[in-house]
Amino acid sequence: MEYDDVVRTTFAARDFTADDVSDDDLYRILETARFAPSGGNRQGAHVVVIRDPVTKRALADLSRTGGRRYLAQKAAGENPWNPVHPTAVTQSELDAVRGLGAFVAPIADAPVVLVVTVDLASVAALDADLDRIAVVPGGSVYPLIWNILTGARAAGFGGTITTMAVAEEPAVRELLGIPEHHALAAVVPLGRPVRQLTRLRRAEVEAFVTREKFDGSAFGR
Repeated sequence: MEYDDVVRTTFAARDFTADDVSDDDLYRILETARFAPSGGNRQGAHVVVIRDPVTKRALADLSRTGGRRYLAQKAAGENPWNPVHPTAVTQSELDAVRGLGAFVAPIADAPVVLVVTVDLASVAALDADLDRIAVVPGGSVYPLIWNILTGARAAGFGGTITTMAVAEEPAVRELLGIPEHHALAAVVPLGRPVRQLTRLRRAEVEAFVTREKFDGSAFGR
């Protein structure tokens, strides 16, 4: 596939066929993905390749806490897990959530799952002292994950970035023996999608790019 086609069609794949993702296929994807940038080129990311069904099921179960709140907030019209607008969802609404099993099923059902962590001693957190949620450290790990997903797409596979297990990071840490100085960034199920989407919905350039200032005129052709 051409580069533009890969970037324009890399979708969140959650339903997979029974086809395997061989070690050779996965290695080729990771071999290219490793050229992703990171803060100071410190390359602090670590990837755990998981094929064991018991471990995959455990990761799916540990994603239920985050998934339950996500689904409850979506049903309430909120932006899930958004710290700017605290949730008003009640415990009874959390308890009433339906469809949680299907929501976390891709982690258990995918042929292979990647757990991606980042060494906190290696990230560049230039916004750590600002009075807001830090976002800059993610630049040391999420470009790698995106490279993995686009590489998978180019090879006929697919996957998605899931972060629901982060709500249970201590338990994931114990399950996989993750060191204390590593943060859980994502759990990425990979496989051959049941359907290959070719058209994605995204905002036009003019909707989010402006000239000179935040409230400047829209940038367009």
